[in-house]
Amino acid sequence: MKKNNLRVLAAKTLFQVLEQGQSLRDAMPEVQTELSEKDKAWVREMVYGVLRHLPLLQFWLRQLLDKPLKNKNKIGEHVILLGFYQLAFTRVSDHAAVSETVAACPALKIQGLKGLVNAILRNFMRNKLAENKPNDEQILSGLPKWLFQQVKQHYPENLANILDAMMQKAPIWLRVNRQKIDLNGYTQLLSDKGINFELSEQHPDAIILSQSCDITTLPGYEDGLFAVQDGAAQLAAHFLQPQKDDHILDACAAPGGKLCHILELQPQVTKCIALDVDASRLQRVHENLTRLGHNTEVITGDASNNASWWDGQQFDRILLDAPCSATGIIRRHPDIKWLRKASDIDTLVTLQGKILDELWQTLKPGGHLLYATCSILSQENSQQIAHFLQRQPQATLVPITDSETIENPGWQILPGQQQMDGFYYAMLLKSE
Repeated sequence: MKKNNLRVLAAKTLFQVLEQGQSLRDAMPEVQTELSEKDKAWVREMVYGVLRHLPLLQFWLRQLLDKPLKNKNKIGEHVILLGFYQLAFTRVSDHAAVSETVAACPALKIQGLKGLVNAILRNFMRNKLAENKPNDEQILSGLPKWLFQQVKQHYPENLANILDAMMQKAPIWLRVNRQKIDLNGYTQLLSDKGINFELSEQHPDAIILSQSCDITTLPGYEDGLFAVQDGAAQLAAHFLQPQKDDHILDACAAPGGKLCHILELQPQVTKCIALDVDASRLQRVHENLTRLGHNTEVITGDASNNASWWDGQQFDRILLDAPCSATGIIRRHPDIKWLRKASDIDTLVTLQGKILDELWQTLKPGGHLLYATCSILSQENSQQIAHFLQRQPQATLVPITDSETIENPGWQILPGQQQMDGFYYAMLLKSE
């Protein structure tokens, strides 16, 4: 497919995310299914690049565009941002970046903007704006103002490292399905194919690929020899420590990666229930269970309302992978920072607290609940658990790290730490 047609797809995808509030998962189906691997990679690089650097690209645009484009012309701004990204961050020739960006206008039904787009991109080069970056931490961070302020407030000493990690492409982590093959066996399959990788001392089932690739082409994909799962998420099943004959609940289970890992670590659990409120997302759970060769009960129900699903039988262990802001996985999903709003955080915190209180009733005395999020905001994490400990006299913190206190419970993993996503874990014990 010609580059200007790919640029049309990229511009439309950006428009859907930034103007219509769609996630990349929903906005890129055409990119995922109808393009060659090379073209998929190109569109992905362009869209993700613009979303990562959006504040800077918009800073440049405001200098060259007298007034914002409106209505059907709005998509013109998105195609200009794509041109800026190519000129500033890729090795493509200036001439190609300009000509192909302008050539995309007719297919976007903005034929009348060709002259404007051409003039703006040429002024960008003439004024050497790629070398003119503002002395503004927030713009350079790639984050919206509200989120930059939150991260700076929470992590003043680690700010630079966190911001840098959020801008990087996330590595691909695999988790070997130990019910079908061991780590050595699978690494040998990768070596035989000439696929480079590294291992992690902290993750006994993990392989980190050195380069991105089409996962479905890796050896043993169809046979379920591995799953794709970040290193931080791989810790959940190990922290939960499932035992033979346990009755386990995986709450908010979709898409099922942690659930499958639990079953791989301890296939002799009495029962393991996967619960999620979104029936469409549970389809992914069924797909993962089937490919990896597991079988367990999957229930559509609301974890914040036990009456919607619970049969009254209490659990030995509960994994609560709570709904959250997902601010720890922005490097993997850069659309998150533009879809999430500051007002969402209070709503999420309220929901998390409600789910904790409800699920606590379903836990046996002497049982354990592992609370997890892919957030780095303390309101959703350490503050959430500290408040829960205050209002639940039967709850006791079981430290995962040596540094935990009642006032600052749990383990916060920061983006890029040991190559992992940002994540949070806290373990709670229900007293007899």
